[in-house]
Amino acid sequence: MMRRGSVRGFWLASWTLYAREVTRFFRQPSRVVGALGTPLLFWVLIGSGVGDTFRPAGGPAVANYLAYFLPGAVVLTLLFTAIFSTISIIEDRREGFMQAVLAAPVSRGSIVMGKLLGGATLATIQGFLLLLVGPAVGLSPPLGAWLAALAVMFLVGFSLTGFGFCFAWRTESVQGFHAVMNLLMMPMWILSGALFPAAGAAAWVRVVMGLNPLSYGLDLLRAVLHAGTVQPPGGMALALGVSILFAAVMFVMSWSLVCKPTTRPA
Repeated sequence: MMRRGSVRGFWLASWTLYAREVTRFFRQPSRVVGALGTPLLFWVLIGSGVGDTFRPAGGPAVANYLAYFLPGAVVLTLLFTAIFSTISIIEDRREGFMQAVLAAPVSRGSIVMGKLLGGATLATIQGFLLLLVGPAVGLSPPLGAWLAALAVMFLVGFSLTGFGFCFAWRTESVQGFHAVMNLLMMPMWILSGALFPAAGAAAWVRVVMGLNPLSYGLDLLRAVLHAGTVQPPGGMALALGVSILFAAVMFVMSWSLVCKPTTRPA
C-alpha cells in the first residue's frame, strides 16, 4: 500500500494535510465555538440540573455529579470536533481539492493519517480547554495525570475522527453526514457511561455499554483524571487495549476505503 511513495514521502504528505487541517480550523472561529461551547453548555445545564439528586458510583474521589460528568463532556467535545473535522472531506471533494490529492504520487494512507492526526490534535486541544474547569468542581489531578489525560484524549480523538472519516468518505452531502452522525455517534456517547454508570442500568443497556468501544476510552480518561482512585470496570489494561484496538481498526478501515476504486468523483 506504500508503492507510490517512500516512508519519508508518506509522512511529508501526512504533515502537509495535517498542517492544512489545523490552520483551516483556527481560521474558522465558529468551529471552535461550536465544538467547545455545546459540550460546555451540556455540562453546566445537565450537571447543575441533576445536582445532588444523583450520586455516581466511584467512591470518594468523585465529589459530585459535575465532577463525574466532566470526562463525559470532554468526550462529547472530542466527538463534535471529529464530526467537524471530517465534514471537510465532503467540502474538499466538492471544491476539487481531494481529486488533486488523490492524483498526487503519494500513498493513500498518508491522506488518512494527515486527516486523522489533524482531527485528533484539534480534539485534544479543545478537550484540554474544557478540562481546565475541573478544579472548580474538585477535579485537580497531578501533573502526571494531566499528561496521561492528553494522551488518552488524543487516542480517543483519533478513533472518533477515523469513525467519522469512514462515513464522510462515502457520503455525498453535509446534511446526510450530519444525519448519520447524529444517529450513530450521539447514542454511542450516551451509552459510553458519560451520563450514568453501567451499574444500576437495565441489563441490555449494560451489554451495549460493554460492547461500545467508546466506553473504554471514557473509563480510561476518568481513571487517569482521578489518578487511579477510580478504576475502569475491567481494569486499566483492558480499557487501554480496547481503545488502541479501536483506533487501529478505524485507521485501517479508513485507509481501505480510500484505496477502493469508486465510480463517482472522489
